[in-house]
Amino acid sequence: MEIADIMLNQQKLWFALVAFLIVVSLQATARAANDQDIKKLLATKECSGCDLSDAGLVMANLSGADLSGANLSGANLSRANLTGANLTGANLTGASLYGVNLIGAKILGANLAGTDLRDAYLTSVDFTQEQIAAANLQGATGITVKNTTPEDFYNWGITEAEKGNLKTAIDDFSQAIAMKPNYANAYFSRGVAHYQSLDRQDALIDALSADKLFISNKDPKGHVAVLAFIKELKTPYKEDMSVPKPTFFDFVNSLGSFLLPLLPF
Repeated sequence: MEIADIMLNQQKLWFALVAFLIVVSLQATARAANDQDIKKLLATKECSGCDLSDAGLVMANLSGADLSGANLSGANLSRANLTGANLTGANLTGASLYGVNLIGAKILGANLAGTDLRDAYLTSVDFTQEQIAAANLQGATGITVKNTTPEDFYNWGITEAEKGNLKTAIDDFSQAIAMKPNYANAYFSRGVAHYQSLDRQDALIDALSADKLFISNKDPKGHVAVLAFIKELKTPYKEDMSVPKPTFFDFVNSLGSFLLPLLPF
């Protein structure tokens, strides 16, 4: 190998080393800035526009904190206290706010794409429909009617039923019906959830209500599905402990393919 080639290779290695050190230095600087913002937030609760991406703030007391415009993407704020906090325009993409207390918080303009708000407390919190559609609000409490649609509660009910959380599913279906009294699918699904809860009386009441609405709405597929359900309800019940109890969707699927358009799965 000629001397020129050796020198060229050494130069390449040198440049690669310099580039690597620059990247490491930038990452260290970013981490330092992030740590400084976290300390600032915890000490003063004033961190407008701060970089708090991927920050670990589990169970942090941030009541009344100013986090407007802050970058909280990927941050873990599970079960934190954010009552009255200002999150206007904050970036919460992919952040975990599981079980967080957001009562009275300001969150309009915040990016909630993929934000985990399950079991969060959301009384007196205003959302846009776009924010609701983007976030996971399963099990959250205090969501006001003006912020949600009957379809939101219906879809949450389906999700809960699929997981076997029948009481929560029934509550969600009931909320959908309260908002939209002629919601035949919600009556039908609540009836199935009652059936799975071994409450045949309420299941039959919901089935009959759903059937009337399907007929009124000129929905033959729904009518046929409910008739199959009513037939099942009127069949004498004999529980065989050796046979696993069918799930919500096992029963729904047993009614036939004509039912598929009624449920979002």
